Amino acid sequence: MSTVLIVVALVVVFAAVVAAVLYAGPGKGAGRRGRGLKRRFGPEYERTVARHDGDTKAAERELAERVRLHGDLRARPLSREAREQYVALWAGLQEQFVDAPRQAVTEADRLLARLAEDRGFPAAAAYEEQVTALSVHHASYVDGYRRVHRAARLEGGDPHAGTEELRSAMVEARRLFEELVTERAEDRHDRAPRGRTEGRNHRVHAPWPKGGAA
Repeated sequence: MSTVLIVVALVVVFAAVVAAVLYAGPGKGAGRRGRGLKRRFGPEYERTVARHDGDTKAAERELAERVRLHGDLRARPLSREAREQYVALWAGLQEQFVDAPRQAVTEADRLLARLAEDRGFPAAAAYEEQVTALSVHHASYVDGYRRVHRAARLEGGDPHAGTEELRSAMVEARRLFEELVTERAEDRHDRAPRGRTEGRNHRVHAPWPKGGAA
């Protein structure tokens, strides 16, 4: 009889341990996933939580789905000629901003969309999908693209109104532009002529002209 009681007691203890593991396991896993998403997305994580009215679980489900859809995307390298052309075009937009800020922002929106598509992100015509994919790989900079996109679609009113807001959007968007246009070590495929090497993670800056934004 005592043997039966011992067996029953062991079964009860085992069942309790299994229940505790099943109860605690998902929570711990979800916590680890949440911390991983927060590290990966940074400010984009906070923006997504705010958009879900503070519901972190809903925000994390959305971010995890973004990673599932676009996490394996590998950016295509730009040729040196294309990169130099993009840099020249952006510098021209910064010059243009001094006299025609709204037009410059509209063109910057188009230029970023085209650059992202050239780097292998979803087509410019699918803006929401494109910006979602960018958020997975450039989470710290993607909101600048959103800002110029919104500003480019403002209609009516004084065309000179909100210049400071346009300037701020343009400056923030430049950070994403530089991320996309910068040549990384993995982008290079022996394109440099012999006797000439380019620095690792070579970054090209297009400074704002005098009279424009700092």
